[in-house]
Formats: sequence, structure tokens, C-alpha cells
Amino acid sequence: MISFRHPAKFDKEATLILIDKDQVKNRNFPVIPKALKESVRHVLDAGQFAADNGQLFPLINGKQVVLLVGVGKKSDLSTTALRLTLRGALLSSYLKKVKDVEIIVHDPKDDVIKAAIEAALIGTYAWEKYKTPDKNDTTTAKKHIFLAAAPKREYAETAAICEGVNLTRDLINDNADTVTSTYFEKTLRGLVKGEKNISLEVLDKKEMEKCGLGLHLAVNQGSKKEPKLIIVRYKGGSKDGDYTALIGKGMTYDTGGLNLKPTGHIETMRQDMSGAAAVVGTLKNALALNIKKNIIFACVMAENAIDALSYKPGDVIRGYSGKTVEIGNTDAEGRLVLADAMSYIIKNYKPARVIDIATLTGACVVALGHDYTGLVASDDKLAQKLSQAAEVTDDRLWRLPIYPELKDSVKSRIADIRNTGFPKGAGGTITAAEFLRQFTEGTPWAHLDIAGTAFVDGKQRMYFGHGATGASVRLLTHYLMNN
Repeated sequence: MISFRHPAKFDKEATLILIDKDQVKNRNFPVIPKALKESVRHVLDAGQFAADNGQLFPLINGKQVVLLVGVGKKSDLSTTALRLTLRGALLSSYLKKVKDVEIIVHDPKDDVIKAAIEAALIGTYAWEKYKTPDKNDTTTAKKHIFLAAAPKREYAETAAICEGVNLTRDLINDNADTVTSTYFEKTLRGLVKGEKNISLEVLDKKEMEKCGLGLHLAVNQGSKKEPKLIIVRYKGGSKDGDYTALIGKGMTYDTGGLNLKPTGHIETMRQDMSGAAAVVGTLKNALALNIKKNIIFACVMAENAIDALSYKPGDVIRGYSGKTVEIGNTDAEGRLVLADAMSYIIKNYKPARVIDIATLTGACVVALGHDYTGLVASDDKLAQKLSQAAEVTDDRLWRLPIYPELKDSVKSRIADIRNTGFPKGAGGTITAAEFLRQFTEGTPWAHLDIAGTAFVDGKQRMYFGHGATGASVRLLTHYLMNN
């Protein structure tokens, strides 16, 4: 929880003060009360605090902790580094048992305030649903943050967007047998209940069979769980305004199918629905912020399980578009369900542009690592606007190429198209994108490959702890608000 108030009051269990090197050099601390200034001066004179980035030094003021937090040179400090530093301070042992924390930033600019909000709400997020509480641990897991800043609409918007990010993370982090397609439908229905200008379409297995979504059905046929295509139409713009379609890959678990994933790769595959979860988080933000745009939010839900009925390498399957697809690998399943969803939405909803979001290829992790989402787009203007949104939100993108000759990489000798690229292992991210492009029917389209950015399988990356990051929610929300 976060609240805004100005000026600083130093009336909570702990006050956290961000200090840069110029302030130390000039001994300029206007926000610090006179009673504390002498203590701070003694600390500086003794050389105990130089405001190096990430340096922490606690002072005790009666029953209150005053934590000095160094941020280095102001001219060298990025908002990314600021988020990381503030996260470290909030999670430090000095504040372990503190419930209410006041934060005073070193520079009251809007981008600094918003970075502090994200550090507090995104940076300190932890998935602890299944941890048994320790009765002897008096640590307060959830803190109330009081940010010493005058309330502004954009600050409240930043806090609301963080809630959408963390909803996405909750969906991804939970058990695969909990967060099923039915669970997704229930979550979406709960979000839109009572909202005006909303319509909901849900295609289950029976409807998919009737409509001919053969690719989606094939991927799910080894599972006992129901496949679903869940489509929310949000009418926030003018009656005659065009629509942007967001389509998220929602593999609630991905074994790889008969092309089984090996140990070391399969353990975190509950996160293969991160694209659909990002769509849900973005929908939450659109509703909370009353975004004045017309938007299609689509979650493409299936489970790629192993069974006697599982689809097989070498199969040829006809999708909703009418194209036939040769299955080169059953672990290239996400592009199959997305292809059917894009074909269905383009034909029946006629959006002006389509953006798909998917943990699609391990090749994207090889190419870009874990800090940048891969962007492939058929439309330069759309790509540019998404990249600008990424710059503003620190939800990073890097554009990869797509070009006419790439279509040869997904040709099949026995079908219209093949779901794996040729030659094997070459340009896996862009050949997967080329497969998807063939189902866009000329609609301006962008593809976000979040395979590397959606999940932290370890202790920490940037200002995210272990588990889901909510990749793409911030940038998509900003894009929708500003374009």
C-alpha cells in the first residue's frame, strides 16, 4: 500500500532518506530536522557515509529508524538503478520489522517519484501464498509506504499500473493446476463484472470445434482440461473508433508435448501463460485508469500435456484460416494457438492493429538475454510507438528484423506452412514470428517475445525477485494510454 503526503513528517516507525553525493559534498539536507542534522554531520565527518549507490547507514531517533540511502552521483543515476537501490533498502534487515515507512527522495522530479513507487510496489513483491507462516517470526511482510510527495494523478496512475503488474505476477506464480483456463475465465469475468461498454466472448472446446480452430484444439488434445479462447471487447473510445487487439499466449503448462522438454527447462513451465496473464493485467489497468481507447483483450488458453491422444510430430493440421500446418515439433505450440486466435479475431473483430504477447522462443533468450523483450513487427510506426513506451516504462524492448525472404524458412513440402523454421536452430525467434505473420492478413502487427523477461528463475534480476516479473504490462498500458 502506498500513500502520498507533503512535506515529510518523520512520524513513522522508519524514515528512509535518499541522498546523493552532491548533497554530502555540500552538506545540504533541507528536509532533515534540526534534531537529526548533528547526527548526520557526525556520520559524514567520521567518513561512515559517502552516499555511494546502494550504501545504507541507520540512525536511531528515539524509537524511530532513520535510514540514510546513498544513490551516488545524481548525474550518473538511472531510474533503473534507483529502483534497484530503493528495493534493496526496503528489503534490508534495518526495516525487517517495520510496518510503516516514510520515503524521502533526493530529487522530487516526476520520474524519480514514479521510480520510487515502482520500487516500493513492484520491487518488494514476493510470492508467498504457499509458505507456512512462522509463528516466531514477527517480520511484517507488507509495509505501508508514505511517500513524501504531493499527490498527483500521474502518481496514482503509476500505483494503479503496479497493481496490474502484480496481478499478472500472481497468475503466473500460482500452480498450473490452479490457474487453468477456467480460472482465467473466472478472473476475467470478475474484472469486468458491472463494467459498462464491455462484452465477453468465450469459445470452449465445443465452440472451437464448430468454428474450426484446429490448431488450438490439436495443442490441447492431450490434456483433460478445457481449451478456451476468451475475448473481452473494451469500448473506451469513440463509437466509430478503431480497435487495438492484444492477444496473449496462455499455455497453462507446457510439457513440450511428445517433444518433451528436458530436466532443467520443464520445471518453470507454468509460466508459459505469461502472455495471457499480461493481457489480464493490462485489462485491469485499462479499467482502473478508464483508458479512452477501443481494445480487444484476448487470452488464448490451452495445456500442452502428454497423453495417448497428444498431437504428433509430422501431423498436418488445418487451422481456422484454412491454412494447413505441418507439425515439425510439438514444443512449438504457442505459435499454433496464437495463429488460430489471430485469424479468428482479425476476421470477426477487424482490429486496426494486433499485438501478440508470448513466451514464444528460447532463441529469444539466447539472442537478448533476460532484460529485453524481443519485438518483431510488420509496421514501423507501431514498432516505434511500442519502443517509445518501453523507454518510458523501463519495460524494455529490442526490435529484431523481419523481411520477405524469411517466408521460405517456414515452407513445408507437405502442407501450406510448417511450425518450425529451416534451417534448424537458425533465427528461431524471427522464424517463429514469420510463422505468425502469415496469419495476420496484412493487418499491422507486432509480436512481443517475453520468453526471457517474463520470469526470474533464481534469486534476483534487476529489481525483480524470484518468479514472475509482469513483463509487458507497463509498456502496453503506457502505449494504450498515449496512442
